[in-house]
Amino acid sequence: MQELKLPEESLIYARLLNAGRAIGLVALIIIFVIYIAGIIPPRVPLNELSNYWGLSAKDYLTKTGIHTGWSGIGMLRYSDILNFLPIAFLSGITIICYLSIIPIFFRKKDRIYAWIAILEVLVLVFAASGILKV
Repeated sequence: MQELKLPEESLIYARLLNAGRAIGLVALIIIFVIYIAGIIPPRVPLNELSNYWGLSAKDYLTKTGIHTGWSGIGMLRYSDILNFLPIAFLSGITIICYLSIIPIFFRKKDRIYAWIAILEVLVLVFAASGILKV
C-alpha cells in the first residue's frame, strides 16, 4: 500500500485548524458553564430568555439593549455576551492558518499561492472589521 504524502502547508494548516477547534470548543464549554451556573451574570436573565424567543433579531437587540458590532465589546462583562468570544475565535482561526502557510509558499517559490493566501487574509480581516461589507 502506497503512503500518502501531504504537502507541508496542508499539514500545518490542518494542525493549526485542529488545535484552534479544540481550544474554541473548550472555551465554549467553559463559558457556557459559567453562564448556566450564574458565576457571571448575563445581560438577559435565563428566566426571562423565553420572553424574547419569538422576536426578530432587530427587536431582540432593541428590547434587551444589546449592541451589535464592535460596540458590543463593552458588554463582555455579561456571560451571555461572553459566549461570543470563542465563536469569534473560531471564526478567526482560518486567518491564523493562512498566515502560518504564507512563508512556506514563499520558501517553496509558490508565489501565486502565497499572494492568494495574502489576499484571502486581507478579505477576511476587512470583512471581520466591518470595513468590507456586501
